[in-house]
Amino acid sequence: MDDLTLREANRRSWNAVAPAHASHRPGLGEFLRAGGLTLFPEERDLLGEVAGLALLHLLCNSGQDTLSLARLGAVAVGVDISDEAIALARRLSAESGLPARFERADVYDYLAGARGAGFARVYCGYGAICWLRDLAAFARGVAGALAPGGRFVLVEFHPASNMFDQAWRLARGYPARGERLTLGGVGDYVGAAGGGLSPGGFAEGAGDFVNPHPCHLFRWGLGEVVSALAAAGLTLTALREYPYVNGERPFARMRAGEGRRWHPPDDVPPIPLMYGLAAELQGGR
Repeated sequence: MDDLTLREANRRSWNAVAPAHASHRPGLGEFLRAGGLTLFPEERDLLGEVAGLALLHLLCNSGQDTLSLARLGAVAVGVDISDEAIALARRLSAESGLPARFERADVYDYLAGARGAGFARVYCGYGAICWLRDLAAFARGVAGALAPGGRFVLVEFHPASNMFDQAWRLARGYPARGERLTLGGVGDYVGAAGGGLSPGGFAEGAGDFVNPHPCHLFRWGLGEVVSALAAAGLTLTALREYPYVNGERPFARMRAGEGRRWHPPDDVPPIPLMYGLAAELQGGR
């Protein structure tokens, strides 16, 4: 399957699911307008102070985190491949009164045109790496979009957690080499989270959603992510692993914690379920 066919399949799958996700968040615009934030502490800590900084949010989905960063003072740009997600993001910007620019584009196409853009921060996370068919090209694009001294931040589901099925049984090998995984379609994980991804209020919404469009993911290990960033000229300044999941509930019997976090059940030993990293561009390009 060629590159264009892969990206078009994924665009259709995300276009199909975006309205279903939005159906569970009817009060999101009002929540953001009132000062609410959809961000978690992990990404805020790694990003640091963003007020007044030019910030690029890659694979931004429907823009709630982009707009939360705008609420914190960032001059934010959000990019996503999905037409429906970007339309929702622009609508959410209008409803919340928070300014951000949203661009509908494949991430590689966007980064190819963003070299020299001079962003102080580039951010992506929570299910982003698995959509990258060429990790090295992505890392080079991020480096090209950053200003000298600029910082890339990623908060992501840990690849070790991808080795287990929903019942915590070891089912797959460790992700590596961008192995392609074809699924029936992007699922309604916002509905399945039962409010974990809907801080402005949860609605049952499209409870019976079935995506008619298959999608294609790519399995990368943590070492491959870090190595790609290093090869692109970025210096790692932080790498953190977390034994819980923010917002989503990917496994059975997870225990609810504070701040919309989900923890393993008591009979499952702690394993890394998320990781976060920060990497900076030193000197010139």
